[in-house]
Amino acid sequence: MILGAHMSIAGGYYRSLDSGHENGCDCVQLFTKNNNQWRAKPISTEDVERFQAAKAEYGYEHLLSHASYLINMGSPKDELRNKSIDAMVEELNRAHLLGVPLVVVHPGSFTTSTEADGIKRIGEAIDLVHDAAGDISSRLLLETTAGQGTNLGWRFEQLAGMLDACNSSDRVGICCDTCHMFAAGYAMGTEAEWNDTWRQFDETLGLDRLLAFHLNDSKKEFGSRKDRHEHIGQGFMGLDPFRNLMNDNRFSHVPMYLETAKGDADGEHAGLTWDQVNLQVLRSL
Repeated sequence: MILGAHMSIAGGYYRSLDSGHENGCDCVQLFTKNNNQWRAKPISTEDVERFQAAKAEYGYEHLLSHASYLINMGSPKDELRNKSIDAMVEELNRAHLLGVPLVVVHPGSFTTSTEADGIKRIGEAIDLVHDAAGDISSRLLLETTAGQGTNLGWRFEQLAGMLDACNSSDRVGICCDTCHMFAAGYAMGTEAEWNDTWRQFDETLGLDRLLAFHLNDSKKEFGSRKDRHEHIGQGFMGLDPFRNLMNDNRFSHVPMYLETAKGDADGEHAGLTWDQVNLQVLRSL
């Protein structure tokens, strides 16, 4: 399995790869800008060169950029939707410049409109993003969500609807977040539940479209539709879903990124970071 984590770009983009190496990551996720701001400092030639040098030094092939949390391509408000489309284009261009092949985004929310309208607007927005971005190497991934509020993408059918509504769906992949799927009501604990969930995914979206995982346990109960990440095996999911994942050869080629809390571990894990602990737990399964 290809296991890694989200890493900070504080001090330079290359530092995310340094941190990934220090924590034993096979793959790294990063932001290419402040995820809670629209504006972004341009990426310099030096930024690109140092990032590429670190990428080559550590041999990282599987890198993923996470787009801004402000983006809402499903908004019924044209101003916000257009701003989101422009921001998504910039996210793809920044990833392309750094040589990051995948960019994951939360699809969006329908807010004051309807689920159907929101799904359609997201699909159409994806086409507009691709038209504006042009011929770039970085690929857009839609993330499964927990379904909080009017957020879309918590049912596989919603994601399929977005793809059906765009003409460039061949350029779009899916990133599955374990916490979000659990919160959305997809059971994964027993072998039967695990197989049924992925049967649904394959029939609705196709397993070949699954290009990344976010690995998170859940602080909230099954079906809560609340997005709260917990360390692996320490939340309501427990270890069984992760054991099933770590032993499913269908996903051995799909990079998987932790998004659990940072910091130094304590107690029996003193001397390790939480990323190191979570990776050790996953590899032990």
